[in-house]
Amino acid sequence: MRFSNSAAIAWFATAVSAFGAGGALAQSGNPSQVVLVDRIVAVVNSEVITSGEVAERVKSVTLQLRQQGTPLPPADLLQKQVLERMIMDRLQLQLAKETGLRVDDLQLDRTVARVAERNKMSLTQFRQILERDGIQFDKFREELRNEILLSRLREREVDNRMTVTDNEIDYFLSQQAASPSASIEFNLSHIILRLPEQASPEEVERQRARAEQVLTQVRQGADFSKLAVSFSDAPDALQGGVMGWRARDRLPDLFAQAIDGLKPGEVSAIIRSPAGFHLIKLLDRRGGGAPAVIVQTHARHILVKTSEIVSEGDARRKLENLRERIVNGVDFGELAKLNSDDSSSVKGGDLGWVYPGDTVPEFERVMNSLKEGELSEPFATPFGWHLLQVLERRRSDVSGERKRQEARLILRERKADEAYQEWLRQLRDRAFVEYRSEER
Repeated sequence: MRFSNSAAIAWFATAVSAFGAGGALAQSGNPSQVVLVDRIVAVVNSEVITSGEVAERVKSVTLQLRQQGTPLPPADLLQKQVLERMIMDRLQLQLAKETGLRVDDLQLDRTVARVAERNKMSLTQFRQILERDGIQFDKFREELRNEILLSRLREREVDNRMTVTDNEIDYFLSQQAASPSASIEFNLSHIILRLPEQASPEEVERQRARAEQVLTQVRQGADFSKLAVSFSDAPDALQGGVMGWRARDRLPDLFAQAIDGLKPGEVSAIIRSPAGFHLIKLLDRRGGGAPAVIVQTHARHILVKTSEIVSEGDARRKLENLRERIVNGVDFGELAKLNSDDSSSVKGGDLGWVYPGDTVPEFERVMNSLKEGELSEPFATPFGWHLLQVLERRRSDVSGERKRQEARLILRERKADEAYQEWLRQLRDRAFVEYRSEER
């Protein structure tokens, strides 16, 4: 059954007022009197967001902020920010669905298992901790599925469309060679007050005034992370605006110039960009000495991919059997040629010299834990199950070609950060969003 936007909304409003979030008719002492148990607070294209959904997300964000030690903003500001984040998430998930992006249950189960592993828990223990904190496990899984979808959508719509020319790389490397601060890293937080794509002069001045009000509060001693939660339009606003550690050459030029004269704990002046107005706080800095020597690892592996036919258990057991044969003297390379699902199988699983950051974190963590000649136990990554052997290691300076590869990645990342903000702004500007909340 399909409805027009207005018909669907009217139908949903009737259903919500009669049944509420739990689907049960809510009544007062008078059996004929229907009691409103939930209400629509926003319409996002053809979907709605209810006050119950917002309250649930506010509860989750409040718990997260308390765990981070971030002071909570006033309840009305937090609720407003949560609703805005839910609107942006909903718009992106709608686009993902319309364009065929999906995360199947097998991929999701593997990701949940990795989250539990990173928290040094079994899956059962992890589930118990979530439920102890009042988080339904099924709800957690679906939220994680949505996070994966949002990440893949950004990769497809923004990251994978970034191009870097050879001239840009040449200029970047020449600047890096001339700059003594190229190896310095900064730990940053930020606030962005976004402008529409074709903002009127009145809208620009209104946002500029808001930025000045926020900066005044910062200079009067207000907590920056609390203000980020309250006012920032960035995707990381509900995490206190924390950007984390960034090398100077991975920052947009506007940001890099703004923090040059700052000391840890200080906040920049207001920065204007095409996306809006920014404030940057320098939390800390590190590095700036001689370039570090790169440790490379020569490794080989056997990969068994999982599928509807090959389960996680099947893949692990297959690698356990192969490991036992290798320990008993069978040649690793020959077994890799016959059994590995990776393109490296034709070379006996040989990956060559691997640089830090070349592989996914799960793979790199196991690789770094092995001694030369040591064989791992079977382990999982997003690509499947692996058996890994470290052959040798060496310490060396980065080659010229490698420097160009790294420069290309840095420039792509820098461009992607700026393009992502612009893409979000355009997505929001094109959408139909109607607020129904009386508090707004």
